[in-house]
Amino acid sequence: MRFELFLAARYLRAKRRQAVVGVVTAISVAGVAAGVAALIIALAITNGMRRDLQDKLLGSSAHVELMRVDADGIRDWRPLLDRLRQLPHVTAAAPGIYEEVMVSRGPRAGFALIKGVIPREERTVGNILDSTTSGSAADLDRDATAAPMANASVPPLVLGKDLADQIGVQVGDQVVVTSPQGELNPVIGLVPKFQPFKVVGIFHSGFYQYDSGMAFIGLADAQRLFDEPDLLSVISFKVDNLNQAPQIGREIEQAAGKGFMTTNWMEQNRELFRALMLEQIVTFIVIALIVIVAALNILIALTMMVMEKTRDIAVMMSFGVEPGQVRRIFLMEGLLISLVGTALGLALGYFTAWAGGHYHFIHLSAEVYSIDTLPFAPRPIDGLIVSVVSIGMSLLATLYPSSAAASVLPAEALRYE
Repeated sequence: MRFELFLAARYLRAKRRQAVVGVVTAISVAGVAAGVAALIIALAITNGMRRDLQDKLLGSSAHVELMRVDADGIRDWRPLLDRLRQLPHVTAAAPGIYEEVMVSRGPRAGFALIKGVIPREERTVGNILDSTTSGSAADLDRDATAAPMANASVPPLVLGKDLADQIGVQVGDQVVVTSPQGELNPVIGLVPKFQPFKVVGIFHSGFYQYDSGMAFIGLADAQRLFDEPDLLSVISFKVDNLNQAPQIGREIEQAAGKGFMTTNWMEQNRELFRALMLEQIVTFIVIALIVIVAALNILIALTMMVMEKTRDIAVMMSFGVEPGQVRRIFLMEGLLISLVGTALGLALGYFTAWAGGHYHFIHLSAEVYSIDTLPFAPRPIDGLIVSVVSIGMSLLATLYPSSAAASVLPAEALRYE
């Protein structure tokens, strides 16, 4: 062991006449550990929020959506759909029609975005229909382009759990879906169209926007409800590279021809992910103040130690120890404090993040945060960044006391000994 490191470790282990120095040193180690652990946990939470939201968004919705620039919808969509499925980077495509409706049962009602789908094709671009917790979406799998069966006068519907709770329905209940696409009456004007549906399934995606405001019916049932025979409002696509979704969307636009436009998951959720990134940066800056306070504790501890060891420093220098070596002794001491504190903080932070991600013991209000449990996603790169910041701040705090120790004059320090 080098001379400087040997003395630095000995000073930390040795019993001191002034116990307060040891207490301040212990507080410094605890402060560094607390700051590092808090940073690891905070970064794990923000990374988990981003990952969880992105996974649920991408799992529940399409990567790219194609629609008409005008409001007429997509006609003659079958040959167009077959042609676009053959494009490079497109792994799946599904037709759909959207409309804002009111879903009611008795005096209770809620608004929803209802989507008419062909279920076997919709499952290739999203997994909401596979997340049913009550009932089943199997009844939607009948031929969506066929006429209603004679014994199935009430068509099936699958809706989100929060929406079902809001209007107080369960599987097997009937609801009334009211569409604004009604008939024009010369006396009273536009009359909304309504149609009874039977709830055959309730899904729980874990994403509040979907669970509280979305429902699915068969494509043919939706076209009849909206008086739009054989018309689509959107074609949804799943692609092989999420990060290339904008470029692939432009290729789909060109292949579809004039009058079409696309949107992708990045554009639809840009503000959400931008807010999460800003939150991560602000969280890092705020919690890093804990590490700064711990670094100030290191400065105080080393300054007090220099004052306590002034006679020892003078003796060493009178035996030929150079000022640079004395400076390195206290630099090493501050480094040891920061290394021990950082190691403890990393262990505590990663263990807490692992436990939180594994056991999901922190629950959230889905109405506020869009997810129902607090996610944790610790990353090794975060530990590296936090360690560099922690050790760097601690070393900066050692510059003054180590310089003060190196400037001790042996004659002055030993004059009255």
